[in-house]
Amino acid sequence: MTQTSSKIVTARQEILERIVAAARGAGRAPEAITLIAVSKQQSDDRIAAMVATGQLVFGENRVQEAQAHWQDRKNQMPDLKLHLIGPLQTNKALDAVKLFDVIETLDRPKLAAALAKAMDKAGRQIDCFVQVNTGEEPQKAGLSPQEVDGFVADLRQTYDIEPKGLMCIPPVGEEPAMHFALLRKIAQRNGITNLSMGMSHDFETAIAFGATHVRVGTALFGPRG
Repeated sequence: MTQTSSKIVTARQEILERIVAAARGAGRAPEAITLIAVSKQQSDDRIAAMVATGQLVFGENRVQEAQAHWQDRKNQMPDLKLHLIGPLQTNKALDAVKLFDVIETLDRPKLAAALAKAMDKAGRQIDCFVQVNTGEEPQKAGLSPQEVDGFVADLRQTYDIEPKGLMCIPPVGEEPAMHFALLRKIAQRNGITNLSMGMSHDFETAIAFGATHVRVGTALFGPRG
C-alpha cells in the first residue's frame, strides 16, 4: 500500500467513525447518513485509492472533469454513485443525466426544463435536489428561501420532477447551524426528506440538524492536487 493510499484509508475510517458518533449523539441511525466523497480537482491516483477503500458515492463539480475520472469506472462498477454538486449549464444537461445519478444543484425553471427533456431523451430518471442559497449571497447559486416553495410546486406540476432533497452551502464565517435549521424547516413543509448539507468543517453539526448526505473533500483526500 502506498503512503497516499494508507493516508486515505485512515482518513476515511476516521470520518466514518465521526459520522457514527454524531448520528448517535443526535439519536439518529448512522446508516441514514450517506458520505459523499468530494473528488473534484483530485488526482486520479487519490480517486483510485478512495474507490479501493470501498467508498461508492462521490461528488464532482464539473461535467467534463467528471467524465474524465468516472466514465470508465462507472462502466466497470455499476454500484458507483455520482453526485453533481456544482452549477450546471443547461447545454450540459444531457451529458449530466447520462453520467450522474444525482443532480444537487437544480435552482431555476430553465434548468428544470432542460433536465426533464434530457431524462426523457436518455431514457434515464435521476434524482434531483434543489439548491437553496440560505444566506442569500449574490455571488452564490441557488434559490432564496422564499422562492423554494413555489419552485418545488412547479417542479411537481409543470416538469414532472419530484425533488428528492434540498442542498445548501452556508456562508463562510457564519454559524452554519442556523442555515441547516432553515433548510430542514423548508424541507419539512414541502414533504422532502433528504438534506445534503455539511462539509469537512461542519458535517457533525449538519448531522445534528438532520443531514442525510454530507459532502466531505479535504478531510478525506487532503489538499487538492
